[in-house]
Amino acid sequence: MPSRKLEDLHPMVVERARQLVTLAQVEGIEILVTSTLRTFEEQAELFAIGRTKPGKKVTNAKAGESWHNFGLAFDVVPLVNGKAVWDSPFWNRIGVLGKQVGLVWGGTFQSFKDKPHFEFHPNLTLADANQRRASNQNLLA
Repeated sequence: MPSRKLEDLHPMVVERARQLVTLAQVEGIEILVTSTLRTFEEQAELFAIGRTKPGKKVTNAKAGESWHNFGLAFDVVPLVNGKAVWDSPFWNRIGVLGKQVGLVWGGTFQSFKDKPHFEFHPNLTLADANQRRASNQNLLA
């Protein structure tokens, strides 16, 4: 089961995630972190949905192709009266707030709009991340 714990993210991402939650809260928007770190196996399972497993596709990222696999991404959902609202009018505002704290927002992706998704990986490619992971190097300075 993919993690929901902020502590499983890279410390630089944790800081930005907390800032996002706080900024949203100040504006009266409650958000819940729904996914943080995913193992390669968990990512492969998600990728299979809508392909080799029943359901609608939920990701275009294979194992090793998602920033979640490196603790550099997280997903959120707005809450209204304690309930997740995936079809929320707040997404664009949440996206703006995420960008204010230095995050890349999935709502701006070209091929697959992923409004719940935020990531942070300055000057790092997925190829670099995979190489650093394989050699036990730090992902971010």
